[in-house]
Amino acid sequence: MKEIKLPFLVRLTFVLISILAVGYLAVIGKTILAPLFFSFLMALLLLPFAKFLETRLKFRRALSTFSSVLVMGVVLTAILYFFASQLSDFTKDFPVLQKQVTKSLLELQVWISKTFHLNISNQWKYINQGLEKLLSSTGIILGFTVAMFSSSLAFVIFSILFFIFILNYRRLLYHFIVAVFTEKHTMKVHEVMAEIQRIIKSYISGLFIQILIVSVLTIGLLTLLDVKYAILIGVLTGLMNLIPYIGIFVSCLLACLISFATGGTATLFVLIGYVGIHVIDGNIILPLVVGSKVKINALFTFIGLLVGEAIWGISGMFLSIPFLAILKIIFERVEGLQPWGKVLGEETRIRKPRRKYKITKNITLHEKE
Repeated sequence: MKEIKLPFLVRLTFVLISILAVGYLAVIGKTILAPLFFSFLMALLLLPFAKFLETRLKFRRALSTFSSVLVMGVVLTAILYFFASQLSDFTKDFPVLQKQVTKSLLELQVWISKTFHLNISNQWKYINQGLEKLLSSTGIILGFTVAMFSSSLAFVIFSILFFIFILNYRRLLYHFIVAVFTEKHTMKVHEVMAEIQRIIKSYISGLFIQILIVSVLTIGLLTLLDVKYAILIGVLTGLMNLIPYIGIFVSCLLACLISFATGGTATLFVLIGYVGIHVIDGNIILPLVVGSKVKINALFTFIGLLVGEAIWGISGMFLSIPFLAILKIIFERVEGLQPWGKVLGEETRIRKPRRKYKITKNITLHEKE
């Protein structure tokens, strides 16, 4: 069969049309596709648990699937209960926080006037009015937080159903994907599928560990500085940290605002502490527990966050990075798409020995590849 070579502009047009078509389908199918992709990631994470139940404990497929769903349901319920209880207390104290912000701003205004001998009452009047309007719109702050962690009923139901079907029919789906491609590509498809499963499972597990470590560090910092709602802000920071760059900035802003609103004098130290945690996370925690094989460069990370938010909202921001990681793995192993895989990753540098961190005499942590 003679291969037809199309001009570059024609091929570029087809690529752009395909991207637009896929984007349009993703937008109109948000209700189904977002929980489907989330369930796929959770299925990859809990697949070893399901296999253990089936091979070691001789569970039937249906029973192992039900047990995996039960584990996921318990974890999600615990997370939702924690945030519901914490946000309930926060909502009750919100009017008090609003008054304390006004009082703190007044004290700051007096201090600036006395220190610099400046009559800035008119300017501060407008600033106070603006901040009071910001704080009075509780829907902005609380709505943003609730929207992230209080998933809609449809999302939860679809996620559980998709999770059950993916785990229960995983072999059928796997054979279908392999059968779609020609026989000469069978080995390559097996390699790509195995690599995606291995790396994404390691990636998601690493993210959970990263959330835990960042949350503990933040809770310790805020408790030491006597900032109210330290546990809520700490866990929120750990989860928000999944959104690169933007997440840590938003959580830092929230922590500084609450520290300032409650009359704390450690707002500057909160800011410095967050910068320190971000540096530790980026240079030690992330290389150790997540690794660099699925690391996406900052440019495409930012683009992915914007596109994910535009298509699927806040859930799209969380899911965009794992999605790009899967695309990177596929691109790097498909002939003709290797340049796309390279442009998604970091710049190639001279290979250096992996860093080691000696914790105790018998425990040494090695940086992941």
